Amino acid sequence: MALPNTAASAGANVKSAVRTVELLEYFAGSPGLHTLAEVQEAVGYPKSSLYMLLRTLVELGWVETDATGTRYGIGVRALLVGTSYIDGDEVVAATASVLDQLAQETTETIHLARLDGTDVVYLATRASQHYLRPFTRVGRRLPAHATALGKALLATYDDAQIEELLPPDLQPTTEHTHTSRAALLEDLRAIRERGYAVDREENTLGLCCFAVAIPYRTPARDAVSCSVPVARLTESHERTVREALIAAGDQLARVTRRLA
Repeated sequence: MALPNTAASAGANVKSAVRTVELLEYFAGSPGLHTLAEVQEAVGYPKSSLYMLLRTLVELGWVETDATGTRYGIGVRALLVGTSYIDGDEVVAATASVLDQLAQETTETIHLARLDGTDVVYLATRASQHYLRPFTRVGRRLPAHATALGKALLATYDDAQIEELLPPDLQPTTEHTHTSRAALLEDLRAIRERGYAVDREENTLGLCCFAVAIPYRTPARDAVSCSVPVARLTESHERTVREALIAAGDQLARVTRRLA
């Protein structure tokens, strides 16, 4: 009797696991519902195996379909896992009171974010007290080079490491985004000198953001920011925001020191 080819079986299982993760990441980055043809074009898997994988994920609750069963999107199970990540994260818990205080002092929107590859991902947010304010959500992913949060984190790396971290092309999100490596590196050097990062409409037109890295790790993994609509950003208010953010950065360094 022939013995099972365990190596081949293990390889197939790994391939299936990789495809499952890639598929869920596709849905996470492409909100809404998509036809089988659209999904197949995006991920490039054989249509028959893709269909079987989708049906399995639908049965398990990781993928949902519309009433016709022909369009697919991310399922509620993904939300449960994402929520458990936030609920169990020690940095989110340790920084909560400081974020509350910073939001109270500045009256503006506050974000805690983590560097993930070439992007930053929002872990926590505190809404502005003003009617005119940015609308953001936990889990949002933005390119690091185009945000104050991302630049504050990139500035904790040396130039050689930054070159490895950056994507091949720096894509603009607005007309103010750095698309030149030289310009970005110059900006990061200035951030290291003054101790905070600034994004003046580089990610969102009409919005200015300030950020500091939380140095419980080196290079830093997390950062906190304050976002202010340009229409409300007077010279006096900008000074208040900067001072409050730098002070909060010192507090955050203390409360997260044990997490290193």
